[in-house]
Amino acid sequence: MTEELLDGGERLGREELAALQLERLRATLRHAYENVDFHRRSFEAAGVTPEDCRTLADLARFPFTAKSDLRDHYPFGMFAVEQSGIRRIHASSGTTGRPTVVGYTDCDLEVWADVMARSLRAAGVRPGHKVHVAYGYGLFTGGLGAHYGAERLGCTVIPASGGMTARQVRLILDFRPEVIMVTPSYMLTLLDEFERQGVDPRSTSLKVGLFGAEPWTEEMRAEIEERFAIDAVDIYGLSEVMGPGVAQECVETKDGLHVWEDHFYPEVVDPFTGEVLPDGEEGELVFTSLTKEAMPVIRYRTRDLTRLLPGTARVFRRMEKVTGRSDDMIVLRGVNLFPTQIEEIVLRTPAVAPHFQLRLTREGRLDALTVRAEARPDATAGQRAEAARAVAAAVKDGIGVSVGVEVVDPGTLERSVGKIRRIVDLRESA
Repeated sequence: MTEELLDGGERLGREELAALQLERLRATLRHAYENVDFHRRSFEAAGVTPEDCRTLADLARFPFTAKSDLRDHYPFGMFAVEQSGIRRIHASSGTTGRPTVVGYTDCDLEVWADVMARSLRAAGVRPGHKVHVAYGYGLFTGGLGAHYGAERLGCTVIPASGGMTARQVRLILDFRPEVIMVTPSYMLTLLDEFERQGVDPRSTSLKVGLFGAEPWTEEMRAEIEERFAIDAVDIYGLSEVMGPGVAQECVETKDGLHVWEDHFYPEVVDPFTGEVLPDGEEGELVFTSLTKEAMPVIRYRTRDLTRLLPGTARVFRRMEKVTGRSDDMIVLRGVNLFPTQIEEIVLRTPAVAPHFQLRLTREGRLDALTVRAEARPDATAGQRAEAARAVAAAVKDGIGVSVGVEVVDPGTLERSVGKIRRIVDLRESA
C-alpha cells in the first residue's frame, strides 16, 4: 500500500493515535454521561465519572454495556441527541427478542461512509471498480453501510441486496463487477448456482470479495479463493457499534482485521470475569465508540471471541478472525465446541460440500449432537459413508466428543440469504 493511498488517520503514529484516542474517549464518556440516563446511572453505580478517565487504561474502571441493556431501552432510550438530529435508524432482526435500535446523525453517517471507504480500499478496491452489494438492505446495516462506503470511495454500486440467487448470478455475468460484498455462507450458495447454470465461477469478472456478518474459517477462505479465483478478505462490524467497517483485513497480508482505532477503541476481556486481558490473549471483544454522536456505546460486549495483535499493514492493532461467539458455544457433555471447529473439519473432508448444520437433541439425560453435511453432487454412496466416518473421527480426535454425522443429498439444508443458521436446538421439544 503506497503512502498516498492512506488517509490521515492511517498515517498516525502509535503515540499520536493514543493521544487522539484519549481525547475522543474523554469526550465520548462526557457525552454519554450527560445525555443518556442509562449511562449516567451505570457510571454512578460503578462510582465513576467521566473525569476519572485520565488514561486509556482507566476505561477498565467503567461499566460494560450489554445487548440486553439496548433491548431494555427500546426503542430510543440509548440515544444521546434529540430526535430532530437523527438522520437514519437501523435495527437488528429481533429474532431472539426485542430488536436493538441504533441511530445516526449527519456526522455519524459521514464517519461510517469514511471508515467503509477505508475498509474497501484496504481490501484492494479502487475508485472506478463496480461493487456488487449482496448484503441485505433495509433495517440491517450491511447493505446500506457497504453501499455508501463504496460510493464514498468512488466506485459504481450494484445494489443487488439478498435473495433471488439465479438473478444475482445473471447480474454478475452481465454487469461484470470486480468486487462482491456478501456473507460467506451466501457466497457458497452463489457458487452452487454458478455451477448449476454451467458457468465456471473462476471465469467471472470478480477479483475481490469482502465477507462478513458471520464467523468463517481459513478453510472457507481457501475454498472460496480456489473456486472463484478471487481474493477473499474479512470485514467486521456490528450494528450496535456502527455497522460494517469497524475493522478490515488488508488484502496484502490477510493476517487479521485492522481495527480502525481512531473511531473504535477495542478491549479483550475474560468472558466470565470481565477482566481486561493483555494483547495476544483470547477473550471476548469489547468496543467503545470514540466519535459516535447519536448513540455512543461504552464498553459494549460483542460476545465475539478473538485476540488483539500488533498492526502489520497498518498502524492500528489487528483482531484475529472471530473464532466464534461466547453465546454460540455448545457445551456437549462437558466439552466446549464452536460451529467454526466443525466447519474446519467439514471443509477438509472429501465428498462433502461446505454446507452443514448442527442439530442438538436430548437422548435420555444426555445431550447429543448430529452434524448434517451435504454431499458434493458427484459423491458416491461409498464416498458419503466414508465422509461421515471421517467427520465423526475428526471431531472425536480433534475436539474430544462423540457426535453423529449424516451426509445428506445436495440442496437438502435450508439456504440463507444472510447469516446461515448453523445450530438447530431441538432439546426443548424433545
